Amino acid sequence: MKAEERVFKDEFSALQLDVLKEVGNIGAGNAAASLSTLLNKPINMSVPSIQVIEFDKVMDLAGGADNETVSISLRIEGDAPGSMFFMLSPQQADDFITELFKEGSGSTELRQSALQELGNIIAGSYLSSLADFTQLDLMPTVPVVVSDMAGAILSAGLIKLSQYYDRAIVIETLLEDKQVDGKMNGHFFLFPDPEFYKVLFRSVGVFNE
Repeated sequence: MKAEERVFKDEFSALQLDVLKEVGNIGAGNAAASLSTLLNKPINMSVPSIQVIEFDKVMDLAGGADNETVSISLRIEGDAPGSMFFMLSPQQADDFITELFKEGSGSTELRQSALQELGNIIAGSYLSSLADFTQLDLMPTVPVVVSDMAGAILSAGLIKLSQYYDRAIVIETLLEDKQVDGKMNGHFFLFPDPEFYKVLFRSVGVFNE
């Protein structure tokens, strides 16, 4: 087996997971600053955990295949392509929109725009940090907002990737309003294309040879 293929089959090293979490924490700090500006209030954002899990556990982490959820998804283009999904409960999505539109929830178009902006901030901050850390060229597409069952949202991406490997990176993301005792706990799924891992880890010198 070629060295560049082993990373899809063997366990990730502790160092590799540390690299991914550190990039996530840097991205979280940038995203919190952007959200604070957008909402005009102090917001904390952290990455309590990062996991590499098998596809059959992804649905469970999203609340089950039949769980209604709001997904903000986009493609990563450039040197290390892949797909990202940021998933919230409908109530958490409504809470964010209400916070943004103080005097009402706004029209359907405004609601979609608000959630797209949330996706832009979170995914954009993560990718910006990843690009700075690795010196890779990474670009997000325009986010797509979908309300549906978790199974319907995630299945297409998982089916496409399952022919290459059977795991996904899951970044737990916690947003906290400093002025109230409120938290928005979402899951940030990263579904890399086959070349993502070898490009990423080789760029920072922690590839498994």
